Amino acid sequence: MAVERTLSIIKPDATRRNITGKINARLEEAGLRIVAQKRIRLGRDQAEAFYEVHKERPFYVSLCDFMTSGPVVVQILEGDQAVERNREVMGATNPTDAAAGTIRADFAESIEANSVHGSDSADNAAREIAFFFKDEEIVG
Repeated sequence: MAVERTLSIIKPDATRRNITGKINARLEEAGLRIVAQKRIRLGRDQAEAFYEVHKERPFYVSLCDFMTSGPVVVQILEGDQAVERNREVMGATNPTDAAAGTIRADFAESIEANSVHGSDSADNAAREIAFFFKDEEIVG
């Protein structure tokens, strides 16, 4: 198995409800280690740049509105096949499709307010990590 890193974002719905610890406990119990973490408030320009891949989609504006509506926790997770493992723990994007016991099944409020974001590939993980973190901020 390959040790890799992935980006995780705990979204505004989860920080508002003060469940970041519960979410991180799930990630750590799944064998993922948090090697960098910070609580930030995304500016509009940051949100638009980060989600630019979705710019042509109908949910882009509301997604950027949501992601700037409150603080988020951005973090880097490390572990064996971290991208895939994180996606398993998060569950399907639509919480109604998420498997029982996943973060989204247990904590999401809606398809948009689904509590967490995770990179969907190793290439995107590298890009997303670089978007939020400098090398010296990673203390793995």
